[in-house]
Amino acid sequence: MITIYTDGAAKGNPGPGGYGIVMKYKEHRKEISAGYRKTTNNRMELLAVIVALESLKFANSPVTIFSDSKYVVDSVEKGWLWGWVKKGFKDKKNPDLWKRFIPAYKKHQVKFQWVKGHAGIPENERCDQLAVEAAESPGLPADTGYENQ
Repeated sequence: MITIYTDGAAKGNPGPGGYGIVMKYKEHRKEISAGYRKTTNNRMELLAVIVALESLKFANSPVTIFSDSKYVVDSVEKGWLWGWVKKGFKDKKNPDLWKRFIPAYKKHQVKFQWVKGHAGIPENERCDQLAVEAAESPGLPADTGYENQ
């Protein structure tokens, strides 16, 4: 079982933002983060999950994703996403990211677990720290999916 913790942050929402990921498998641990000059918190929360899933080396991996984002967790676990797909994402935000999420999600055996943010969960706190540091980095690239909409 691969355990993934994710978090996203944006100052100003929209504003500079970033995501943080902590991935654990047996004795292995990997941290990933990146930031963007103008984006939203929800985009960073979702992008963290996408990047984590895309970085897995083997298809059909059993994965549990711990996220403090109700937006991401509920959209998948409550099945809202599949209704949005049927309606072509009409009037939904972040269709570019959701369309990128779906193949990454379908490639693995993914379960989501919502966790309360800023509640002292070490990996979640580390993800938040990575996301904030990434958002504060100099020379951030554009989140073209957000800035070009």
